[in-house]
Amino acid sequence: MAADVDKSSPERARSTGHSGQRSPGYGAWFRGGMWTLLAVCTVPLAGFGIKYYQSSQLLRRHEEAVQTLGVEGLFLFSSLDTDHDLYLSPEEFRPIAEKLTGITAPVDLEEDVIDDPNGETLVLEASMKPLLLDSMTKSRDGFLGVSHSSLSGLRSWTHPAIPSSSFPAGHFRVFLPPKGKTEPGDAWWVISSELNIFTGYLPNNRYHPPTPKGKEVLIHSLLSMFHPRAFIKSRFAPQGTVACIRASSDFYYDIVFRIHAEFQLNDVPNFPFWFTPGQFTGNIVISKDASHVRHFHLYVPSNRSLNVDMEWLYGASESSNMEVDIGYLPQLELRSIGPSTPSVIVDEDGNVIDSRDGRSEPIQFVFEEIPWTSAISQEEASHHLEVTFYPFKKVPYLPFAEAFERAESEKKLVHSILLWGALDDQSCSGRTLRETVLESSPVLALLNQSFISSWSLVKELENMQQNPALSEKAQLHLEKYSFPVEMLVALPNGTIVHHINANYFLDQTAMKPEDEGATFSFSGGFEDPSTSTYINFLKEGLEKAKDYITQ
Repeated sequence: MAADVDKSSPERARSTGHSGQRSPGYGAWFRGGMWTLLAVCTVPLAGFGIKYYQSSQLLRRHEEAVQTLGVEGLFLFSSLDTDHDLYLSPEEFRPIAEKLTGITAPVDLEEDVIDDPNGETLVLEASMKPLLLDSMTKSRDGFLGVSHSSLSGLRSWTHPAIPSSSFPAGHFRVFLPPKGKTEPGDAWWVISSELNIFTGYLPNNRYHPPTPKGKEVLIHSLLSMFHPRAFIKSRFAPQGTVACIRASSDFYYDIVFRIHAEFQLNDVPNFPFWFTPGQFTGNIVISKDASHVRHFHLYVPSNRSLNVDMEWLYGASESSNMEVDIGYLPQLELRSIGPSTPSVIVDEDGNVIDSRDGRSEPIQFVFEEIPWTSAISQEEASHHLEVTFYPFKKVPYLPFAEAFERAESEKKLVHSILLWGALDDQSCSGRTLRETVLESSPVLALLNQSFISSWSLVKELENMQQNPALSEKAQLHLEKYSFPVEMLVALPNGTIVHHINANYFLDQTAMKPEDEGATFSFSGGFEDPSTSTYINFLKEGLEKAKDYITQ
């Protein structure tokens, strides 16, 4: 009988299914599916809501800061607020404390690296292709008016000062993330900027860098392989070194970094000559305890037609006249010849083998592949570095051609900046623009809402005139350009509807309220003259575009 019951059970189950009656689990499955669908829809909405709330809070704090501090007070505050969150941390307040008390905070002893005599060693090799002199603007007239002594340091710098050097692997712990920074995308200052309204810019009439300390020692040693007078903090903001985790495993980090530094190529009796690469960037694959470095690479990007700013004095004093030019450096890089290796190992029999004595055979090491458990792309990691250095990059700045394609698809205008040097590195001629209006919250909000942004080098657009698909748009831009920086508003077809030169813009924002002309009036909603003027410029571009669209 039991067997009969067992045999009939499946039939009853099938019969129940055919009769259209739902099983008891059907309702639970349906409800579970609905909850899953609701959760999937809620997550992006919640993320958007959080981002909108954070942006609105930042804008509210900015407006409150203007009301409380005034324009001048907010400028002082912003010079200290390095992360632009409108709050001052103790580290950000430190320059004020040192200025008022006259007491400099002691160097963090944890930053001092203690050598392990039995630790691993990393060998780096330096490579260089000197600056192409004919890429400089002054070369067009044969360097007319430029003294031979001014360029002596540049002309003689044709190879690295130190072609190869060994470093203890433990010294590279300066690149390891601080507490709380453990995930891909986390970025931090390895060496922070010390420039603010109280310290000002560093003087130009210097020949030798200050003595490095703490984490600065390794960075200075690395850059000194290129040239003996390496300044690991540039004269102009943003200074320092920023790093970001690109990938992580159980035992290793892949960390990308970016360094803003420069070199003094001349020595007495010649007048100072500053050589400022747009940036140094690279990556390091390092164990989390810094005992082993799998890979190290540092270089000056050479993917742009111009990548180095040069400035030289015609006198020994800070007030002496200065000449400025820009050029192209094909190669300047450091690369590890292989992973770091121990100098002393113990074989299976307990014998100590010291490769440093020169008597033993070279030891061949085999390294396993690193299984990364979490990672982001190189492009995303580089973007985190950019935004840390340049808050204005919170708005995407697309390449010239891509910006017009995006504007066409999204039915927006193109906010375009045309300049002599790159906007997002230290070879920039738009330094004032990016450090003021372009990073202000109201301008960021308007650009995100109504524009597709782009910046281009003049030389790149000149070369683009040979491209049939882009020649007309490039020519329209170049026709409106005046040295040094031109800001433009364009239709997706390339028609320029509005533009303003940076020098004229700065003159407008420097005018007293009673002297203001009719071209740009300061709106009552923003008290910062430069921000309100740029907002008006963009809004006038939007208004003028209507005349073209309705034609």
